[in-house]
Amino acid sequence: MIFIKQAGENDGNWKICKSYSGLLYLHNNQAFSPPVGQSKMPDLHQHPSIHTRHNTSPKMRAAVFRCSPMKTCSTLLTFLLLTAFTCSHEGLPPQGLSIRNTNGQPDSLLYQRFPAPPGYQRNNPDSNSFAYYLRHLPLKPVGAKVLYYNGREKENPGIYAAVVDLPIGQKDLHQCADAVIRLRAEYLWRNRLYDQIHFNLTNGFRVDYERWRKGERVKVTWGNFTSWEQSATASNTYATFWSYLEFVFTYAGTLSLSKELRAVPVSDLQAGDVFIHGGSPGHAVIVVDVVTSKAGQKKFLLAQSYMPAQETQVLLNPHSTDAGVWYDADFGEVMQTPQWTFSAKDLKRF
Repeated sequence: MIFIKQAGENDGNWKICKSYSGLLYLHNNQAFSPPVGQSKMPDLHQHPSIHTRHNTSPKMRAAVFRCSPMKTCSTLLTFLLLTAFTCSHEGLPPQGLSIRNTNGQPDSLLYQRFPAPPGYQRNNPDSNSFAYYLRHLPLKPVGAKVLYYNGREKENPGIYAAVVDLPIGQKDLHQCADAVIRLRAEYLWRNRLYDQIHFNLTNGFRVDYERWRKGERVKVTWGNFTSWEQSATASNTYATFWSYLEFVFTYAGTLSLSKELRAVPVSDLQAGDVFIHGGSPGHAVIVVDVVTSKAGQKKFLLAQSYMPAQETQVLLNPHSTDAGVWYDADFGEVMQTPQWTFSAKDLKRF
């Protein structure tokens, strides 16, 4: 769960939050989600059954369908809702490059750090493909720890083997589905495929980057109702692109992304595919490389972000006896990763 804006103590201690299931309002450590399409928040005393109360524990994040009466502060919440959508360019290098100068380091890129296992080899994807982009992701030096959005280090008790060297901003937004969205969107942006950059919010509203870069912005009104309006200057800078991503990060998640992707069989697995369990809670990891044996067997690498927002990391295989990173495509019906267990039916594709 992500706290976007917090009010002062003397106004009821309201917060606007993001969870896997969308926009929430937090009051006294209880979270409530307005029904999509409503023009205003109904009075909770009159309609207690139409809101979802979410357990705000970082470990649980479970949803139950009941809520307690609370006072509705329409003016305050409207103000917070609108200010929560102001996106800024925070601490990112001007170029925001995904494929950086490696300064001659022999293991600075993903494919260099993780050679194909004996008996397996990589194919040669087109240099403009998503698979090529992922295979050439820049990595931090060996031994680097994942950083959270606030600069704290994430310990590594058998979770990750490497850290992707991409900035994630200074907001608690870049989580699991967001990392997948970011990699896909940045690949398309780098290749100037702007018309293909679009993602749905949890309420189903489609947000196209083509409209965003032309100066349109998504207007959010009471009850999570969304519409486009012309409110900014046309721009296609990386700062504009990042503001688009942070908006999508705020209102999309595993639930919305899982509905956008199409299911594929594991036998057809390829780089760029996503293992995703949509829900609250949910999780998503992306296949960043695939190798194949002469017999046609496949192994693959996975990367993820997690909660709270953190840098993307290449995952270890918990079933490997030598701290390995390669996963077998013939894992059966269930695939275990360090922080989530997926089924074979969870594999999907853009």
